[in-house]
Amino acid sequence: MADKIGVYFDEASLGGALDLQKLGEDVQKKWRDACPVVKTHPCLASSEGHSMIQADIDAGVIDAVCICGSSPRVDWDFYQFGTDILVDRVNLRELCVLCYADPSGQTPAPGQTPELLYKMANDYVNMGIIKLQKSGIPQKEDLEVVRRVLVIGGGWAGLTAALHVASVGYDVTLVEKKDILGGAAVGMYKTAPFRHPYDAAHSTGVEQKIADVQTCDRIEILLSSEVQAISGAPGNYEVTLSVNGEERGLSAGAVVVATGWVPQDTSFLKPFGYGTLKNVLTSREFEVLAKGGAIIRPSDGEKPRKIMFLTGFGDKLEPFADKEAEALAAAQADAGKKEESDAPKTNFVKQDTYRHLPYTSELTSLAALKQANYVREFIPDGVAMIVYEHMMMPGLNELYYKAAQNDPGVMMTKGVLSEVRDGGDGDIVVVLEDTLLGPKVEMEVDMLVLPTAMVPTTALDPVLRLKYRQGPAMPDLNLFSGYADSNYICFPYETRRTGIYAAGAVRQPMTLPAAEMDAAGAALKAIQCLESANRGMAVHPRSGDLSYPKFNMVRCTQCKRCTEECPFGALDEDEKGNPLPNTSRCRRCGTCMGACPERVISFDNYNVDQIGSMIKQVDVPDDMAAGGPRMLILACENDAYPALDMAALRGRKWSPYVRIVPVRCLGSVNTIWIADAMSKGTDGCLLLGCKYGEDYQCHFVKGSELCNRRMDNIGETLGKLGIETERVQQLQIAIDEYDKVPELIDQFVEDIVKLGPNPFKGY
Repeated sequence: MADKIGVYFDEASLGGALDLQKLGEDVQKKWRDACPVVKTHPCLASSEGHSMIQADIDAGVIDAVCICGSSPRVDWDFYQFGTDILVDRVNLRELCVLCYADPSGQTPAPGQTPELLYKMANDYVNMGIIKLQKSGIPQKEDLEVVRRVLVIGGGWAGLTAALHVASVGYDVTLVEKKDILGGAAVGMYKTAPFRHPYDAAHSTGVEQKIADVQTCDRIEILLSSEVQAISGAPGNYEVTLSVNGEERGLSAGAVVVATGWVPQDTSFLKPFGYGTLKNVLTSREFEVLAKGGAIIRPSDGEKPRKIMFLTGFGDKLEPFADKEAEALAAAQADAGKKEESDAPKTNFVKQDTYRHLPYTSELTSLAALKQANYVREFIPDGVAMIVYEHMMMPGLNELYYKAAQNDPGVMMTKGVLSEVRDGGDGDIVVVLEDTLLGPKVEMEVDMLVLPTAMVPTTALDPVLRLKYRQGPAMPDLNLFSGYADSNYICFPYETRRTGIYAAGAVRQPMTLPAAEMDAAGAALKAIQCLESANRGMAVHPRSGDLSYPKFNMVRCTQCKRCTEECPFGALDEDEKGNPLPNTSRCRRCGTCMGACPERVISFDNYNVDQIGSMIKQVDVPDDMAAGGPRMLILACENDAYPALDMAALRGRKWSPYVRIVPVRCLGSVNTIWIADAMSKGTDGCLLLGCKYGEDYQCHFVKGSELCNRRMDNIGETLGKLGIETERVQQLQIAIDEYDKVPELIDQFVEDIVKLGPNPFKGY
């Protein structure tokens, strides 16, 4: 806790808009004992400014620093004075001077500080000082880190990740379920091009990658092996393996999951002739033919002359696929499958395996082009026909597409599949609609190749078998997909299990070159995680944060809300139901703190008392008509707060009646803060956070969504106080929607003014 705070005003940031002398005098009057040093400097963000502050620290006059000037997002690395000195930034530039909109519409005279602007600044300074008083220096928790990365999966992505990790000096244990390395890439004849000149398929090169792994001294290879259990936390996982049927223990610091994909269940292809027409194949089966050295018809062993490749099925046959999915799901249920909580998930087949079919993707387009070229290679006088709704060739793949266009033996047409039927003698009649050749066309072919959906292995098997309170598997994107849930916008390689990173087609469908890059990213994240854990620091998004949640178990009621709502599974439970924290799993979002009804969870530098005390520092006028209303904004530090900064820097302004308090995440918002604000007479409270839902943008995954769910509790609290629920609102904002923030704030202020003053005003 800070006892001697130095308050420093930066003239360069504020451009003469504030009466800094008066602000300093008010600080000395109110905080005489707490703030022995109050100074103004022409340019704090200079060597002279830094030296001035350092001199006060060295003299023992202060033990904490309060910088009043620009946003904490500016010069954040400059105002550092060692791990034993607390530093906080009061944003008087972006959240006060630049955004100030005078209610009268008048422009302040040069050298004069409007009364409302001064009150804004004074409130923010007082909030910054009390924040430091309620903060403590995070105590580093020592952790002995195991400098070994466990890579699960010996396919293209797993091999690549293992090589990258080993190349920077870490040991690797590579676990492969099969008795050979290479994964799906071993079964591929060629790959779509990923090297110059990008106009022809070529060998995958997986054999060389396997050889590199096998000859690397830092990589231990375990074939015919599976993970049986993983416990512990980043830096020190305890892993139980089954190696050739024998149990073996292993310690690892981080995990890369690269278990790849399996082809979709072919039951979903029945509406397209698969299973009844012998010469209807999947693209995966066609690849096997090419790898074997001959393309022949399964029905008679003859070379096909006309082969059609589909890149998608459109939506006309989707109802048939849906019925097949329902029938298969019902059959599984009748077979007495275990409850989902007790067994690896198999319900993916109910929906998502056919969901790949209605639309074309980059992968189906590339596969069709590649295999059409196989036809030209193996059957020079044959014709390959590609039917697409959308041909997707991003980036350099366009060169590959143009090369196919120039091949007279490759025919491409836009079209929607309408019907597939037996043409006799093993031939197949395909009916297409909306083609470039006409509104409806019937084509007879010798072989029909259907695209193969890539189903992640994690849809069938937990793979990790975690000994976590929240279950053995990684949370997936939705109930059926099996793809690891992560923040695809900001942190694509991470999963919701800290220290465990997904790479390759187990994360999302992708090509070999994409998987190569993916594996490199996952390997780097695993290494960063080890280095952070080694120093007791958090990983993304609060990288370098030394704080972690602390629990007052005396007041804990074992309600389990913290262990259930943690987005990252950082908390386990003991036999009594008390939370058991795993510090290196924690990402310091504070969701547990917001969830706890007894307020027993806190961080040294972020806690319920701290934010509550800041809220109480806002000077709320007793008379709305005379002094104006007062509204509180709790703004997420990841999207909302940067958006506010950017809006102000671009000249956008908003009501001077609001006071903004940054929070780590809306998930950390405790209802007591709302109650504190309202009981003080604050007229309204706006919770400004990230977008939630299917395409969420929350850095902490579910923070905004959890806050939205808790709005019912907030409404109940307001009801007990006799206050209208409309006084508290939650709005979503993305970081790039800064231009919308001023209007959102002003509309909120207008809505609250219409409601009239808070009934508690004046008490």
